[in-house]
Amino acid sequence: MQKQLPIPEHPARLILFGSQDRHLRMIRDAFAVDLAARGDFLTVSGPDENVERAAAVLAELIGRASRGRGIQAVEVSDLIAAFQRNLVAPAGPEIAVFARGVNVRPKTSGQARYVEAIRAHELTFCTGPAGTGKTYLAVALAVESLKARQVKKLVLTRPAVEAGEKLGFLPGDLLAKVNPYLRPLLDALHDMMEFEQVKLYMENDIIEIIPLAFMRGRTLNDSFIILDEAQNTTSSQMKMFLTRMGLRSKMVVTGDVTQTDLADNARSGLVDARAKLGDIKGIARVDLDRTDIVRHPLVQRIVDAYDRSAGPRPPVSGES
Repeated sequence: MQKQLPIPEHPARLILFGSQDRHLRMIRDAFAVDLAARGDFLTVSGPDENVERAAAVLAELIGRASRGRGIQAVEVSDLIAAFQRNLVAPAGPEIAVFARGVNVRPKTSGQARYVEAIRAHELTFCTGPAGTGKTYLAVALAVESLKARQVKKLVLTRPAVEAGEKLGFLPGDLLAKVNPYLRPLLDALHDMMEFEQVKLYMENDIIEIIPLAFMRGRTLNDSFIILDEAQNTTSSQMKMFLTRMGLRSKMVVTGDVTQTDLADNARSGLVDARAKLGDIKGIARVDLDRTDIVRHPLVQRIVDAYDRSAGPRPPVSGES
């Protein structure tokens, strides 16, 4: 099998290759493939699965280098380890975002199912541990829908629940107060779009990033709506959110049911909704697991350790 990837101009090309082509040699040796750089393309040759994994690592590094980010050898090593553990998703078109040189596509079979579910359904619930790309892929698909003019507005929200700490009153205006809660959504968004474009779209109400409490009483037509950290909603909050959907809109609800910050004995709105709405046509449910983690390899080991100490995990749906 052979694959070609476009490579950036200098100095991004030097960042990608590393000193004396060190990064390319690391990838070549780890996946037992041949790499050849000719002109504006890098050709990867070898066994099918090895080529897929090596190409996925290179695509990620090309995106980083194109954005002007430095690349350390340890980052290349971590990416290699992540892709050696996880099967690369079936070949298919990448998610088309605004930022140039950013390659966004599912990296595991579970992530591929997640992307397909969002594209095929009006409402998708996705649960999974940290690092499985729940939020990142949802934001990427939202940006793609906006770019393709399938929607007119992006609405990104999450409950303002503190993770076990009481921060007290935060200084500043409303945006400054809620910024710490919504920062992960902004970080993902800034990977997909230039900073000035995000700022312009927010000023013109094309992109709205708000706490969940501010959703009450609204109807959102022609919108792509993402509820992140949904495990921290109550049942009434979840019902309120889901009933905001208007015509020609799409919703994605993400969360990790093992990391709930609600008060003791409070039932998660995410668990409750999945149990009640499981049989309704038009709703997809995707469960990602440890094999879909694509962060630092240590994250997977951390998740495994907590799972072992917690014993058998109850059903995600909350059904007894």
